[in-house]
Amino acid sequence: MTTIKIAVIPGDGIGKEVMQEALKVIKCVQERDSSLQMTTTVFPWSSEYYLAHGCMMPEDALDALQKYDAILFGAIGDARVPDDVTVWELIMPIRKNFQQYVNFRPIKSLPGISSPLAGENEIDFVIFRENAEGEYSDSGGRLYLQQPQEMTIQNTIMTRIGIEKIVRAACEYAQQQGKTKLTSATKSNAIIHSMKFWDEHTRKTVTQIAPELQLESIYIDALVAYFVERPQEFEVVVASNLFGDILSDLGSAIVGGLGLSPSANLNPEKKFPSMFEPVHGSAPDIAGKGIANPIAQIWSLALLLGHQGRKDLEHLIVQAISKVLEEGVVKTADIGGQATTAQMGDAICQEISHMSVTAGGVYYGN
Repeated sequence: MTTIKIAVIPGDGIGKEVMQEALKVIKCVQERDSSLQMTTTVFPWSSEYYLAHGCMMPEDALDALQKYDAILFGAIGDARVPDDVTVWELIMPIRKNFQQYVNFRPIKSLPGISSPLAGENEIDFVIFRENAEGEYSDSGGRLYLQQPQEMTIQNTIMTRIGIEKIVRAACEYAQQQGKTKLTSATKSNAIIHSMKFWDEHTRKTVTQIAPELQLESIYIDALVAYFVERPQEFEVVVASNLFGDILSDLGSAIVGGLGLSPSANLNPEKKFPSMFEPVHGSAPDIAGKGIANPIAQIWSLALLLGHQGRKDLEHLIVQAISKVLEEGVVKTADIGGQATTAQMGDAICQEISHMSVTAGGVYYGN
């Protein structure tokens, strides 16, 4: 018997809508596998919660979350609350305090989905984004407010151990999946302190952990161009927090859009719970219309199950998603159809109920 306790944070906007479909898939998977017991607890932490309580989550929120095996997150963002508040008072405390230093994002062509890139071959690579430090560090400030000499400093913080940990995770993935090349995003020709430090310890770590891998370091401005020109050539990409964020969204765009793209914020050692969330935001322009694509949220659930040791079920869900897209009968508006959020969720559940559980799946953590 596998028991998984999941903390559910639907968040704002379409986060609430797509989360309903993920919960539907949880029920569907449990119905067909008596060896799996998943319990879910929904936490209402969101912009609405902030407007009512003056904080994005209560003081004991992290203590509460730590009692769970994993966190399934929806989306956050509301015009009534500044974006830096929603991010730094909800997402960042979870990522940083739970040492979720790996942000794992698969970039994969799906059947029935046309890429905006004309004539591309199949795209299938992963991005390992450093998720706990780097450019997204709360270090800096402003001086001389409202004066002509007003200034600001925003510090990038990179540690040797932080670089080594994310590169080690990327190397281990490459070895387990039989990959031959690791691509590192850099800009050490211009950012001569932090990025030269990144290059140095990336190179050392690869040499120590996976000397058989071909390491290529590519400047970020060239790398975004190569993502468009020849994305099929990449296997594993490792990047700092900011560079990884940008590359991940571009990667999602070239395989069909943010509505299809999952992510995992991982604490590979499992000392703390990991958090799984779609790449997309709360999309206030379509919130409440019931037309959001739930695939990214459902695929994020699949990553969660795999991280909990059920890669067979991860593979099952991804195969069900692929089957629905390949048939092309049910499509939401973002991928050229007219189906509702619930209809897409129902179609995936129907496929799950008809498919056999097989071993396999995508690696995304230890």
